[in-house]
Amino acid sequence: MKKKYTVSRRQFIKASAAALAFPTLIPASALGKNGFTAPSERIVFGCIGLGGQGRHNMRAFASQPDTQIVALCDVDTGEGEFHNSFGFPSGPNGLMPGLNDLLKTQARNNKPSAKENIKLYGDFRELLTRNDIDAVTVCTPDHWHGIITKTALENGKDVYCEKPLTNSIPEGRAVCDAVNRFGRILQTGSHERSNNSVRYAYELVVNGYIGELKEIHVQMPNSDPHHNFLRKNTEPKPPMPVPDSLNYNMWLGPAPWAPYTLERVHFWWRFITDYGGGEITDRGAHIIDLAQFINQTDNTGPVEIIAKGSRVGNGLYNCFIEYAFECRYEKGTRIIGTSKGERGLKLIGTDGWIFIHIHGGQLTASDPRILQTKIKPDQIHVERSPGHHRNFLDSVKLRRKTVANEEIGHRTASICHLLNIAMESGQKLEWDPQKEVITNSDIAEKMVQRPMRPPWSI
Repeated sequence: MKKKYTVSRRQFIKASAAALAFPTLIPASALGKNGFTAPSERIVFGCIGLGGQGRHNMRAFASQPDTQIVALCDVDTGEGEFHNSFGFPSGPNGLMPGLNDLLKTQARNNKPSAKENIKLYGDFRELLTRNDIDAVTVCTPDHWHGIITKTALENGKDVYCEKPLTNSIPEGRAVCDAVNRFGRILQTGSHERSNNSVRYAYELVVNGYIGELKEIHVQMPNSDPHHNFLRKNTEPKPPMPVPDSLNYNMWLGPAPWAPYTLERVHFWWRFITDYGGGEITDRGAHIIDLAQFINQTDNTGPVEIIAKGSRVGNGLYNCFIEYAFECRYEKGTRIIGTSKGERGLKLIGTDGWIFIHIHGGQLTASDPRILQTKIKPDQIHVERSPGHHRNFLDSVKLRRKTVANEEIGHRTASICHLLNIAMESGQKLEWDPQKEVITNSDIAEKMVQRPMRPPWSI
C-alpha cells in the first residue's frame, strides 16, 4: 500500500504537539473532534471531467467526512457564451461551474475551503503527477476512460471511473491488468449495483425463490425527451468556430479528427459512435451490469450474441436507437433485450419472476409474497452496500475489492460493445469469454479494437 494522505500521522501529531506549546486555539477540524475527520485520515481527491455526472460524483465525494478535493480538471473552462447558447441536458459543464459547485458543497458540509486551495487543470497528466493525491474520479466522455484510468493507476492513484469502464474491450483488459500490476483500487460507476433492493433481488434469485433462472429480459427504451430530440434533429450540422473556453483538440484526444460543431460535445457525444455507444453503453450498462450480477457471471460473459438494430442516421448522431438482441450463456441462461417497455430487467425463473426498475431499484414480482421473503441464515447472502461512493472510500482504506471492481466493469462493458458490434456487422457473434475473442468472424473481430489518433495509445 502506497503512503497515503497529504500529512502523515507522525507529522501531524508532531505539529499538533508543537502548536499546543503556544497559546493558540486549535480548531476541532484539525484534531478530528466533534465529528470532523483529521487530515491524516482523509482521502485526497482530484476530479477529472466536470460534466453533469462528473459534478455529481464530485459532490458525492465532497459530502463525505473523510475526503478532501484539491484538484479539478477539464478541457473546458465552462465560461463564455458557449454555455449559454445551447441547452445541454447535463447543465453547465467545465472548470468554473465545477469549482463553484465544489465550494458550495463544501460549505454545506462544514468543509469550507478557499478557491486558491483548489488547483485547476486543463490536462489530466499534470494533475496525475501530484504525489499528494490519493484517488481520482474519471468522468469524461467514454473515449477517454481507458487512457486516463490506466495513466492514473500507473501514477499510483485509486480510481472511481464512470461506466462504461472503457470504450473498447482491449482497453478494458488493459485497465484490469494495470489495477493488478500496480495494486490499486477501482470502482466502476455502475451505482445500481449498490442499491440494496437489487442486492435483495439477487438473494431471492440465487436461493431459488423464483425457481431456476432461465431468462433475463432487459428493457432499454429510447423514449426520453433527449432521445426524441435526436430523432427530430435532422438539420445539417455545419462546422463552427471552436469557442475560446474549449480545448477541442484535447477533447477529441484519441478519437478521429472531426470538425467542431456545438452538438458534438458535452452530453450529446454519447450518441456518436466515435465517443460512445448510445443507450446500449449509457444506461444500458447499468441494466446489463445487474443482469451479469444476478446471473452470477461477473467474471465471464455470454458465448453467443445476436443483435439487430436501426441507427439515428441524421449525419451526426449514428448510434443504434432501436434494437433487439439475445445473449446466450454457456450454462443456458439467456438475456433478451429490447428498446421497448419500461426501463429495467425482468428475472424469469421456472416458478415466477421479479422485475427491477431502473433507476431506483423498485421491485415487483409475479407473486407479491416473493418480496416478503426473509432470507434464512443458512442461505446465500450478499453484503449490503453503504452506497456506491462510500463503498469506494471504504475499499480504498481497507485495500479490498469494490462492489463494481475492474473485472466487473470490464465484463459488463464488453457485452455492451459486443452488442453494438453485432448490430454494426449484421452477424451473429460467437464469443470466447476466456480468450476474449470473436471466434466466427474476422470482420467482427477487427471491430473489437478501436484505432487511436496519434499520439494517444493505451
